[in-house]
Amino acid sequence: MTMKIPYYPGCTLNTVAKGFDATARDAALTVGFEMSELKQWNCCGATFPLTPDNLIALSAPAKVLSNARKEGDTVTTLCSVCYNVLKRTNKVIKDNKEKRGVINGFIDSEYDGSLNILHYLEVLRDKIGFAKLKEAVKRPLKGIKAATYYGCMLLRPFEDIGIDNAEKPVIFEDMLSALGATPVDFPNKIECCGAHLAMNNTGVVEKLSGNVMSSAVGNGAELIVTTCPLCQYNLEKSQKKLIEERPGYTGVPVVYFTQVLGLALGADINTLGFEKNEYSIMPLLHKKGIVPGED
Repeated sequence: MTMKIPYYPGCTLNTVAKGFDATARDAALTVGFEMSELKQWNCCGATFPLTPDNLIALSAPAKVLSNARKEGDTVTTLCSVCYNVLKRTNKVIKDNKEKRGVINGFIDSEYDGSLNILHYLEVLRDKIGFAKLKEAVKRPLKGIKAATYYGCMLLRPFEDIGIDNAEKPVIFEDMLSALGATPVDFPNKIECCGAHLAMNNTGVVEKLSGNVMSSAVGNGAELIVTTCPLCQYNLEKSQKKLIEERPGYTGVPVVYFTQVLGLALGADINTLGFEKNEYSIMPLLHKKGIVPGED
C-alpha cells in the first residue's frame, strides 16, 4: 500500500518551477509514497520576519499549517524557502502560547503547532530510507561528480530547523551516494547565493553565487544539485562572468535534486525538464555513458 503524505507545493513550484514539482511526484511514487497536494493552500510569504513581534507576517504560513493539519499530522514540501518559513512559524506557534493566540486570531483558527513538517529529503531518509532508495535505482549515476548545494535556508537556524548538522550536513550527500553519484564536498555549500537580492542588487548576487560556483568547480564538481528555485536561478546566472574569466570553461549544469533522482530511478529522460536548464546536462550524461549519445 502506497503511503500518502500531504504536500505543500508553494507558489514557485506551481508556476515557473513546475518541473521541480512533477519530477518529485513521479519519483515519490516510484519509491513508495504519494504526495497528496493540500486541498487548500496559499503563499507562505517566502520570508520569515526579522522582527519577533511582526506576527501578522506569520499569518500566511500559519494558515498553510492549519489547513495541512486538517489533512494529517505531517506535511512535506520541496522548496527550501517554504520549508524554512513553515517550520520556523510552526515552532513559534507551538512554543509560545501568547503568540499562538494572536496568530490564531489573525487566521480564525485554533491551530496548536502539532504538525510535523518534513522536507522531501527527510521523507527519503526517514520514511523510505536511503538503502531502499538505492535498491530502486535503475540508472546509476556512476562517475558523476556532483556538488550538493544546501544554501542557507535548508539548514539555518539549526535550533529551529534541525534537518541535519548545520555546519557539516550529509543528508544531501547520502542521497546522491544512494543514486550512485560521487558527492563533491566544497566549503561554500552552505553559503548564501544572494537570494532575493536578485531583484534589486544583481552585483551582490553575482559575487555570492559566483563564489559558490567557483568553490564547487574548483573542487571538481561536474554538476550542481540544489533544492531551491531561487538558488538554481542565481547559480545559473552567475556563471556568465565565470565563462568570461576562465578560458575553456563553458558552464556547469545546475539542476534540482528531483531531476537527478528521477534520472537514477529510470524515468524517461524527456520528462525530467533538463531542456529548461540553461547549461545542458546531456553532454555529461553522454560522456559518462549514463544516457546513450555523443558527449
